[in-house]
Amino acid sequence: MKVLVIGAGNMGLTYSEGMSNSPFLGKHKLRIFDTDPEKISALQKNHNFKVYKDLTAPLGDSDIIFIAVKPYHADGLFKTMKPFINQEQVFVSLMAGVTIDTIQKGLGIGKVIRTMPNLPAQVGKGVTSFTESEEVSRLELLAVRNLLDTTGESVYVDTERDVDASTGISGSGPAYVFYFMQSMLEAAQKMGFSEADSKTLVSNTFEGAVELFNQNDLSPESWMNRVASKGGTTRAALDSMEDNNVKELIKEAAYAAFNRAVELGK
Repeated sequence: MKVLVIGAGNMGLTYSEGMSNSPFLGKHKLRIFDTDPEKISALQKNHNFKVYKDLTAPLGDSDIIFIAVKPYHADGLFKTMKPFINQEQVFVSLMAGVTIDTIQKGLGIGKVIRTMPNLPAQVGKGVTSFTESEEVSRLELLAVRNLLDTTGESVYVDTERDVDASTGISGSGPAYVFYFMQSMLEAAQKMGFSEADSKTLVSNTFEGAVELFNQNDLSPESWMNRVASKGGTTRAALDSMEDNNVKELIKEAAYAAFNRAVELGK
């Protein structure tokens, strides 16, 4: 299988590195294209990649083509690609907010899979939601899913609305976690802990809590009740969050990301 990734930014490179070791590539190296000379030079040092400076060269005979550029570059890219592609190829978009219909019309093709990746894919802990156009076969969808899973886990969703909704949860979600972590780091340092000790306290607390959640069937609410005793320190913290409506504000933030994804698609 010949797989081409267009764009070696954060997401493009992350998925390229994961997929480059996939057995589904067979004897072929993962193909990757970028326009930045510095990136090209760095990519050429990775022996798992076949690097291209001319996009037209690998387009015609690639089986699956991942598009990992900024959405505002899409129109120009599509015009460059269109004369060199064919209807048998499968196009996988890592672009936020660009709809399947937009890609089909821009490229003049039918087989499109739209995804929503997230940043933890860089450490093999990503989650990628995806859905497809009706022209994509079950075998093609399975092949792409196997490639996506090289960076973590994938979640199939029925509609593009669900892809947009996942933007508000998994796509943008790591930033919410970092926001919460930053708040706790600042609180720890204000209490007198060093920067290094603050990082240890906060990062290990997050990692441990996630591991407890993953290894058991208890809900987050059940875990909170286990930690918090009546009149205790944890209950005081949770009551403060409830009084300040933190839970609803987090929900509103997730919906703000979801709504923005819908707007971008228009």
